[in-house]
Amino acid sequence: MKRKEVLEEALKLITGDRAEHYGDAYENHARIAEGWNIIIKGAMMSHGLLTPAHVALMMDWVKTSRLLESIDHVDSWIDKAGYTALGAELTGPQHEEIKIDRFTNGYVRPKK
Repeated sequence: MKRKEVLEEALKLITGDRAEHYGDAYENHARIAEGWNIIIKGAMMSHGLLTPAHVALMMDWVKTSRLLESIDHVDSWIDKAGYTALGAELTGPQHEEIKIDRFTNGYVRPKK
């Protein structure tokens, strides 16, 4: 798929179905940010970093935020169930030790 085709498809989605289902983009993203800030604060207090389980919780919040606009959007309910199941699995004892440098080798690109 060429970049122009990707952009045309994205334009259709964000001005069509997505706009209808999720409402005003700014308001939706503001709700998401509010929830994510709470989750991040809790993660920092309890673990000192975001874990994969926290990410599952954050993704669940994206779906919750969308449902606040369109409560009958079944796909979002299904996605929430999936993120809940993944989050529960990601908190198991085999995932207790999270090493951030496993993914970054300790190198983080500086902001430009």
